[in-house]
Amino acid sequence: MQSTNSSPVEAGHKAHYLTQVLGRFIAFLTRRSARLLTGARSLWVGCKPATKQRIYYANHNSHIDFILLWSSLPTPVRRKTRPVAASDYWQKDGFRRFLIYDTFTGVTIQRSHDGQSDPLEPIKTVLQQGDSIIFFPEGTRNLNDDVELLPFKSGLYHLSQQFPEVEVIPVWISNLKRVMPKGALVPLPLLSTVIFGAPLIITPDTNKTDFLKQAQQALLELKEVEFQ
Repeated sequence: MQSTNSSPVEAGHKAHYLTQVLGRFIAFLTRRSARLLTGARSLWVGCKPATKQRIYYANHNSHIDFILLWSSLPTPVRRKTRPVAASDYWQKDGFRRFLIYDTFTGVTIQRSHDGQSDPLEPIKTVLQQGDSIIFFPEGTRNLNDDVELLPFKSGLYHLSQQFPEVEVIPVWISNLKRVMPKGALVPLPLLSTVIFGAPLIITPDTNKTDFLKQAQQALLELKEVEFQ
């Protein structure tokens, strides 16, 4: 009689497949819910949606920033775009790990490191594979209502220098401090806008200070687009 018991390898493949299916389903629900709750609209003012490899960098006010930006991308673009998230938050428990890896196909990095290893290495691996990323150069959420942007960390500069063929696209996400205030568990039903700007102009001799100023200014200029 032929045994009907699955081998450990077959069982593992089946579990992985079911996890992927569940992840895609939750991703679908999350995209629809995020855009419905925030009334989000997308404005492509400096570039057009494209499947070319890009680094989308944005202001960071809320844990749903990357979800809203990711959800604003057309399906072919979104499938090749991976959000970068902090491992100290997204690896706290099994459910968060499932969300970031299986639902959003994200990549996590350490915000604090020992100085011996390169904290950007996971991102560089993703870029070497040909995927695009969603990146937050402030490094942490800006919860100060009196400050438009926190000082940028140097990571965006180093990525642009190591991958000069990858477009660097500024994205301003409006209203999320009010949509998802600190301590809130669900977004408030307020309008939000995701504004995509023009690729940064980067030359090999662009120094870090000038690059970061240019990157910040590009974001702040997009903020004004919403009111034009």
